[in-house]
Amino acid sequence: MPGQVTSLAASRPQVQPDPRKIVVSIDGLNKSYGAFPVLRGINLSVREGERIVLCGPSGSGKSTLIRCINRLEIAEHGTIRVNDTDLAQTTAQTARVRSEIGMVFQHFNLFPHMSVLDNCTLAPMSVRGLARKEAEERARFYLNKVGIESQAGKYPSQLSGGQQQRVAIARALCMKPRIMLFDEPTSALDPEMVAEVLDVLVKLADTGMTMLCVTHEMGFARQVAERVLFLDGGQIIEDSPPEAFFNAPQTERAKGFLAQILH
Repeated sequence: MPGQVTSLAASRPQVQPDPRKIVVSIDGLNKSYGAFPVLRGINLSVREGERIVLCGPSGSGKSTLIRCINRLEIAEHGTIRVNDTDLAQTTAQTARVRSEIGMVFQHFNLFPHMSVLDNCTLAPMSVRGLARKEAEERARFYLNKVGIESQAGKYPSQLSGGQQQRVAIARALCMKPRIMLFDEPTSALDPEMVAEVLDVLVKLADTGMTMLCVTHEMGFARQVAERVLFLDGGQIIEDSPPEAFFNAPQTERAKGFLAQILH
């Protein structure tokens, strides 16, 4: 009966739209290296405060995708809008918007001839125009946040891999970015150092920062991610909450990947 249909429809839970502002909008993104396509028709929206983990087999385009968001790679086709500025194009706003995107790499990329403190103050002083005193106060604040303020006077070569990666995270935070990108931040670490870096990332996620993280650490994805993107062959083939992705992946490719990585 019509009344019964209406009653059943009314009893279904309503999916509420996410009210958070879209801060990254990617439409039709294509990227190739020579004749080899790396990204094909990527469409993605990221909302303010979202925590997104990108996973997939090697060569699937994960790192290239986040490098395009930071304009470290230039897309051939499509748009990458970050706070309404298209980073696929070169404009007067490009440098300013890029300065609001923090990036942490696999291999730390610290300046070996500079102390930990100087590594953290360089960009705020040269790009943001901070005075040394203010830059050092900010650097010590974030070094303390990642649990390594006591190492401020040391050089990168005097630190463990886990400590260096925490410095790299603090250095990125010193620019007070609106978005943080992580490109396999634990892949270059010895197993015993992985946990200390993941602990820092978990605490950072709790602050509400927008985060996109390429990682094979599936425990981290389960704990922190709001969405898991599974890439294969340069395409996003699954985009779902972690519970759905890990418990009921929709594609055979994702099922095979999880069977291998969670074995």
